[in-house]
Amino acid sequence: MKIIASRDNPTFKALRDLSQDPREQRKQGKALIDGPHLLQACRDQGGRPELVVVSEDGLKNAEVQFLLTAFDGVEVLCFRNGLFKEVSGIASPVGILAVISIPAVSPRGGISGSCVVLDGLQDAGNVGSILRTAAAAGVRDVILGVGCAGAWTPKVLRAGQGAHFCLTIREQVNLLEFLTHWGGTTIATVARDGQSLFDLKLTSPIAWLFGAEGRGLAPDLVARAGIHAVIPMAAGSESLNVASAAAVCLFEELRQHLQMT
Repeated sequence: MKIIASRDNPTFKALRDLSQDPREQRKQGKALIDGPHLLQACRDQGGRPELVVVSEDGLKNAEVQFLLTAFDGVEVLCFRNGLFKEVSGIASPVGILAVISIPAVSPRGGISGSCVVLDGLQDAGNVGSILRTAAAAGVRDVILGVGCAGAWTPKVLRAGQGAHFCLTIREQVNLLEFLTHWGGTTIATVARDGQSLFDLKLTSPIAWLFGAEGRGLAPDLVARAGIHAVIPMAAGSESLNVASAAAVCLFEELRQHLQMT
């Protein structure tokens, strides 16, 4: 196993750039997954990294040792602890990360059920939470418009908790163009002047539109939607976090599907 001890090492520089710059991710078509949980989630879905990096301390960890065995044949490098922390975005990293290829997907084709469409969501925690919710609710396609946080950035990956490997994720999508070709129902989630979510029939494929908190959905997307949905709330409540709103909507859809079986 090769040990990397210098900041001048080309691999270290490339991984540091990859961990800090979403543009570099898009340019290379690669992402970093950090920690045993994400590596195991990748493995569980049949994924295989291009490169695994461990820290000196990580080599002493039982989970890390297991994953090194599980990914037998993949190149492994050992970074000095200080270098590893510069690449890892975690304050106290376990000591293992990997480089993976971001799956290439068609901008529109191949969607067989409902999908989640995100407009202008820049908060990495919200994006990751929605990805996690979509996977749990059985929605397999997520479409991110221009201006959303990068789906494969470290913070979104951590918030997603492995959901990325169960989903087909499309980024930098022209949402109006996507909806023009969408053949199912389109539901825009709005704060007011819509139908109650719980009065809607949610049994056919739906494109769920969620906008950034505060700004909400772009007006042209709201106008494009066939249905405007509001989530009923107790008196005095102003609004829900967008990730919470997505969870309510997607699990109401799942509930209706389960009632049909």
